[in-house]
Amino acid sequence: MTPKEKIHTHYCQLVQDKIDAFRDMISALTEDSKNDAKGSAGDKHETALSMMHIEQEKLNYKLAEFLAQKAVLDKIDFSIPHSKVALGSLVGTNHMLLYVCAALPKVTIDGKPVFAISPQSPLGSQLMGNEAGFSFEINGTPYVIEKVQ
Repeated sequence: MTPKEKIHTHYCQLVQDKIDAFRDMISALTEDSKNDAKGSAGDKHETALSMMHIEQEKLNYKLAEFLAQKAVLDKIDFSIPHSKVALGSLVGTNHMLLYVCAALPKVTIDGKPVFAISPQSPLGSQLMGNEAGFSFEINGTPYVIEKVQ
């Protein structure tokens, strides 16, 4: 497996694990609300159900975020080599290794930290369409693109 393939596969698995976890939590809340409906009465019951619905809405919102990230990852063909930064590029700068896909947590692959960034982020928007040798500055920090894959 190439480093880019390892990174892509790792992020796909990370996002899928989050989706599965949120679906499990939503399912558990749904089950709890059914059970609570059978055994309670009055204001206390209504408050508990309300709180469960609010929590369920929060979980559904987070689930939708991860489903959107998965959709972005699913669009990427990591086997395509890039000479200019685009969605799916692995970019080496003078400061860090970046994977242009979606805003996801930092991971370590083969002992190297990798940061997943969105093309719409300040750093991502500076990188998009540029090639090795391009330099720019964000918040007083100078960056140079050293390699694009």
